[in-house]
Amino acid sequence: MKTKKLRIKNMHCNCCIHLVKIRFKEMSINIIHIEQGIVIIEDNPSVVSTKIIVSTLFALGMSLIESQEEQIVDNTKLAIIELIHHLNNVDSVTRKSEYLVEKLNMSYDKISRIFSRNEPITLERYIINQKIDRTKELVLTNEFSLSEIAYMMDYSSVQHLSGQFKKITGYTVSEYKNK
Repeated sequence: MKTKKLRIKNMHCNCCIHLVKIRFKEMSINIIHIEQGIVIIEDNPSVVSTKIIVSTLFALGMSLIESQEEQIVDNTKLAIIELIHHLNNVDSVTRKSEYLVEKLNMSYDKISRIFSRNEPITLERYIINQKIDRTKELVLTNEFSLSEIAYMMDYSSVQHLSGQFKKITGYTVSEYKNK
């Protein structure tokens, strides 16, 4: 049995993994292993072509990663999502830049340059957007105070978080919660 490893851009959560599993099963593609950003399949070109896989992924908002730079960008996104959404940025003593340098084993400047070259926003803006997305989730759970959320998301104060939240969403935290 011959296998093929597919690196998939924008496959960053369990829902994405589940969707890929469903679609590949519908196309009779045998998945050997699947995790965030990677699917190992039984390679059988007579069952389905790469072109069909590409169009299926595109319909899900994903794509195949073809270059080294795209791989670095996707690994950067995965590391940021891991830090902000899964670890709740609890180890904020370690700055995000240090976390990325350690995780990707390259300088922050290089990571940032590659990210900006391949994405329509800067790395810093992507990080801020992820922090605001996570803040939205945390606000709606009612488990934490805004002070605790500000700390978890590595903001210097509730005012700083609130200002950035309003700037990005157009709503104050209270308005967002009430909607």
